[in-house]
Amino acid sequence: MLRIHFTAQDLEYVRIARSSDPLWEIVCSVCRLQTDEGRLAFGPWRRAVAPLLRGGGGGGRAVAVALRSLMPCGPYIPDFLTPAVDGGIADLRQGVDRVLATPRSRLRREFTLLAESGAGAFEGPGARPVARAARLRPFAAERLARGDAEALRALGGLLTAYDAKFVAPYRPWIDAAVASDVAWRSRELAAGGTRALLETFRPMARWSPPVLEVTYPVDRDLHLAGRGLLLVPSYFCWRKPITLFDGDLLPVLVYPVAKPVQLPAVSGASLARLLGPTRAALLYEVAARGCATTSELALAVGCSLPNTCQQLAILREAGLAACRKEGRCVLHHPTPLGRQLLEESGAGSSERPLPVPRPATVSPW
Repeated sequence: MLRIHFTAQDLEYVRIARSSDPLWEIVCSVCRLQTDEGRLAFGPWRRAVAPLLRGGGGGGRAVAVALRSLMPCGPYIPDFLTPAVDGGIADLRQGVDRVLATPRSRLRREFTLLAESGAGAFEGPGARPVARAARLRPFAAERLARGDAEALRALGGLLTAYDAKFVAPYRPWIDAAVASDVAWRSRELAAGGTRALLETFRPMARWSPPVLEVTYPVDRDLHLAGRGLLLVPSYFCWRKPITLFDGDLLPVLVYPVAKPVQLPAVSGASLARLLGPTRAALLYEVAARGCATTSELALAVGCSLPNTCQQLAILREAGLAACRKEGRCVLHHPTPLGRQLLEESGAGSSERPLPVPRPATVSPW
């Protein structure tokens, strides 16, 4: 159990990152490669990157193995790999630059902790054979611990190459899932304040003022001491939120978002049914708002509730919108294809359409 202790000042300084952090997505996705957990949520992604791990794709396996040695799905992952920045890191290059600028004293301390934790020795439920085979000495450990410039540049290259091969191709689904989550939680924050926001994290966290009790693999207390808390949504985080090991760093809580379940592209007949001003207006409103209730959408387009429900069902059938139930409300949000359709219709892009995700989500818990 992780107990996050708030003061009155901390409650005034709870923020939600507007997008996922590229370095946290790298760390979390590397961990997802080490177990079979989340087969429904991550199965399509694991199957897609499997050829890279078998040795294809221009060194993808070597990149993944090297990073796995630094990011074991176990008791400790060095904090310097995910530098804490107020508001979050939205750009990979900025994040890599911060990693490479880590002070030598901190590198020595964190590599010592990594060695003491038994790097790569994950034996938990769902451990994959490839993870057991990859209990390697951390990549360039001695040189990185000394702050060797060449080793740090090599690490930066690994992070950049991994993102390009294992994460960037799936960014549309990551961005759509994160945008939907942020829109929903921002609505709760605007309507009910910090308390309402923290209540959205049930059942993986429970707000028991002034403490947020978070499901966690170890017993730990984190005192915010007036620094506030940055909430960072993550596509590849699974089941339990995670945070930095060093409690003196800027407090962050990385949490999992609901994931779209991906299917092959739908037929052209489904897309043809979308033609018409009402559905086009609904799709525009859903994308512009991030998420919205049926009543809000009906009011926005000047349509009756029954007709709005029917038109939204067609949008979901075609894979352009999805929905989630929150209490008594149904919140509608756009899928990656829905966003792309709107963007292309406005910009006249001729890029190939993305595969269509199923209009449903896998719960992060």
